[in-house]
Parts: sequence; C-alpha cells; structure tokens
Amino acid sequence: MTKRVFSGARPTGRQHIGNYLGALRNYVALQDEYDCIYCIVDIHALTSMEDTGKLQHYIRETLLDWLAAGLDPEKSILFVQSHVPEVMELQTLLGMVTPLSWLLRVPTFKEKVKTQPENVNYGLVGYPVLMTADIILYKANTIPVGEDQLPHIELAREIVRRFNSRFGDTFPEPQAKLTEFPLVVGLDGKEKMSATLDNGIDIAATTEETRQRIMTAVTDPARRYRNDPGHPEICAIYKLHEYFSTNEKDSIAGQCRTAEMGCVSCKKLLAERINVELAPFREKRAELAAKPQYIADVLSDGAARARIIARETLREAKERMGLI
Repeated sequence: MTKRVFSGARPTGRQHIGNYLGALRNYVALQDEYDCIYCIVDIHALTSMEDTGKLQHYIRETLLDWLAAGLDPEKSILFVQSHVPEVMELQTLLGMVTPLSWLLRVPTFKEKVKTQPENVNYGLVGYPVLMTADIILYKANTIPVGEDQLPHIELAREIVRRFNSRFGDTFPEPQAKLTEFPLVVGLDGKEKMSATLDNGIDIAATTEETRQRIMTAVTDPARRYRNDPGHPEICAIYKLHEYFSTNEKDSIAGQCRTAEMGCVSCKKLLAERINVELAPFREKRAELAAKPQYIADVLSDGAARARIIARETLREAKERMGLI
C-alpha cells in the first residue's frame, strides 16, 4: 500500500511559529519518505469565519508560507479544499453512516459551542465528517497531527470502520503520526498558539514585528521584580527558547533561576534567535510573493492532480453503496 500522508490547514491568517514548529517543518521532512497531499481547507474555515472577505488573501498567504518553508509542488500535491468538490459529495455519503451522537461528543465541538455560541452551525457539527472525507478521499493512511487532534483521527477511524463493515473494505483506517513538537504554547502563556486567539508570532513577520510581539509575552507570573528567581519550566518564552536556542537553553534556564538574566533580556535574546532562524524563509517568501502567476499555477496543478485520485475514490464508494 502507498505510504500516503494527508494534512490540512485552515486559511485564517498567516502561519505562525506554532504552525512552523508543530506542523510545517514536519510536512517538509515527510516529503522525502511519503506520498504527501497538503490541503488548504477553506470549507472548514467557513464553520467559524463569518466575514469571508479576506479568505482568498489568507489562502494565498498560507501557500506562500508553505512554499517558503520548503514544501515542494513537484514532490507534494498542494491545493485548496473547495477546488476538489468531490470531498463535499463524499462528506454527504459518510454522513449517512455517522451517528449524530458520535459528533456531539467530540471535545473540540463542545469547545466551539462555548467560544461561538451564536454560530453553532450544521457545518460545525459535521466538521469531523468533512475531515474524514478529506483524508480518505485520497486513501491517505498517515496523518501528521498534534495531540489535540487525536480525537478527530480516532473518530475518522470509527467512521471508516463503520463504512467498511457495511459496504465492504473500501478505505484504509488513518493512523495518527504525532509531530515532533505537538503543542506550542502561545504568548499568553496559557493557550495553544493560535491565529484565532491572537497569541502567536507570524513566521512572515518582519524582524521588528517579531521583537514587538515577543516583548508583549507573558513570562513567569511569580517573578514580579528583576531580582526574583524565575521558573523557566512555566514560562512561554523559555519554551520557545527550547526550540530556537537549543545549544543555550540550559544556560538560559540557569540564568533565569538565579535571576542573572531578567525577563526583558530573555525576550530580546529570543527575538534575535527567531529572526536569525527565519531569515532565509522570509527572503524566499518575498521572492515567491512577487510571482502571483506561479502561486496560481501551483494551486491549479495541485487541484488537477488531487481530482484524479478523488474521482476514482468517489466512484468506488458510490459503487459500494449501490448508487452506481
């Protein structure tokens, strides 16, 4: 069986450092080992995006980040979800075998009900069914995810098992592949880094924007004065140092605990390390942004390649269900 990876990202803004550490670097590495399909999931974004005026801009920004980070359209299929409409038809078919009770128990659905109580829409409830359709439409068997997405992958497996038991062996059960850095805490020091929560740092930000964002970050709440000893294990800034200051992290932790280094100095050092690491990415991104036709061609070619797989899978599923 083909070792095929599928993953997607919602176009709700530019990719941030959490995306970079938790997904993008992994996506790039997987290209050399797997048949990779990466999708910008614009339909998913509609479940919580009431103003779609910037959707096309966000799609372009996401692709620019992907390409600049090293995703190669010659190695991977890169496309926009809605450009392959077969996924919505497969979602409908899967909806006929997915009990509502399964969907209502999903933790992320319960969280969304709390955060957007005025917009608990049908698409939000069916989000995991569309996610399952995204994956199995391409017969993907490996899904790189963070720990927070594991319930969705398990539900996808349950839906696949139910479909296969009722209509015959059609889809492989997707397996989660945890990323190297599954959870990156945001600058608020509490929640996962997220564009929605505005607690992240865009990887495409300028050097000055990066410095300014980091200076607003919450550090050790127990450290009220410069000479107070710190606790790096609970500090969001130190967590980022673990990724961007690998060779210095032990020294930084020691200086924090003894108050030899204050929070301001710690933040300035982190900004410097991040800007150094992301400099090549930002240079490449600027070059790509000047080639709008190339960006359009990547998405067009990716959708065409994805549809070849999608049409055959959908035909097989409909045949199994007695629709053709």
